[in-house]
Amino acid sequence: MIIIGVIVVILLTVGIVWIIDKYIPSKLKAPLTIILWILIFVLGYFTFMSVYNEIKFHNIKQERYAEVIEKLVDIRDSELAYKEVKGDFTGSYDSLVKFIETGKFAIIERRDSTVLDEEKTKAYGGIKYTKEITIVDTLDFVPVRDSLFKQSNRYKTMMNIPFAKEGTKFELKAGEVGEEDKKLPVFEAVAWKKDILHDQPKDLVKKEESVFSVEEINGDAIKIGSMEEVKVNGNWPKVYDPIKN
Repeated sequence: MIIIGVIVVILLTVGIVWIIDKYIPSKLKAPLTIILWILIFVLGYFTFMSVYNEIKFHNIKQERYAEVIEKLVDIRDSELAYKEVKGDFTGSYDSLVKFIETGKFAIIERRDSTVLDEEKTKAYGGIKYTKEITIVDTLDFVPVRDSLFKQSNRYKTMMNIPFAKEGTKFELKAGEVGEEDKKLPVFEAVAWKKDILHDQPKDLVKKEESVFSVEEINGDAIKIGSMEEVKVNGNWPKVYDPIKN
């Protein structure tokens, strides 16, 4: 709307210049024309900067969001590993980092086997009955760190929001949802857009917090997981998905 308004003013100013040239006395034409052309230049500059700042902001936010999402994915993968080994999620980065450094995945082998069903055999007077069972053998253990991060130490800083003020971390929560006898573990990690874009123009940040589009990250935060339902995906469109190596 601001850009449209400036363009309208520029057109009106051009019209005024034409009127001056046609109807105003010659001795007044020169100073008035110069003033109006200066006004046109100034308004044109502000129009250009409005468009340029929007484009610049869009590029900056995309770059920053991409790095934020990479860290959220690391947090999600670490939480899933934590749950696989310990049975639930954690809301503590200290616990998560310690687990990555010391935790291990069990490499298991499952095989089906047939064994004597002693209870059923006894119940039917000695007639032999069998049943199918699955035998689970633990073959080895693999460090969680090697599986998730290989030689990288980025898990030590995955809690820090990129481009935010120093010390700003993703909000991390963990808990349970569901009925009392059917509780399921959940977690959520959140980065607020105002923190990611804290050094950008406030009006553009405010506008970004209320964006609603299938091609954008809607709302005022980038998040992964949920404290209200069982899910481990993020709230961003596929265009932001990290490229897997």
